[in-house]
Amino acid sequence: MKFGIHSEQYQNKHSKEEEQRFTQVFGELTSEFASKMAEGVHAGDESVQALVKQHYDFILQFWTPTKEAYKSLAMSYILPSSYRDHYEEIAKGLGKFHYDAVCIWADKNL
Repeated sequence: MKFGIHSEQYQNKHSKEEEQRFTQVFGELTSEFASKMAEGVHAGDESVQALVKQHYDFILQFWTPTKEAYKSLAMSYILPSSYRDHYEEIAKGLGKFHYDAVCIWADKNL
């Protein structure tokens, strides 16, 4: 299964245990983004930007995106994709919130 334009860069050389840990960590990060959004915290808020940094560091385990590539990955959270569907199942608007936060962080840090 392909998960967007970045999937060709991903090589799964991880154990089942590592994959389970990745899923857990990603799920925890996603829940934290959803909580911030539900609290009405702005995507540019320092606390949300700290979550984006954690997300970026998580992504570094798999590939090293440029600013444009990282923002493009985040775009998959709002365009029709399995990522968007997953985010929308968690909270309506979560993909857009995460996308906005990533764009702010990437513009300042990459």
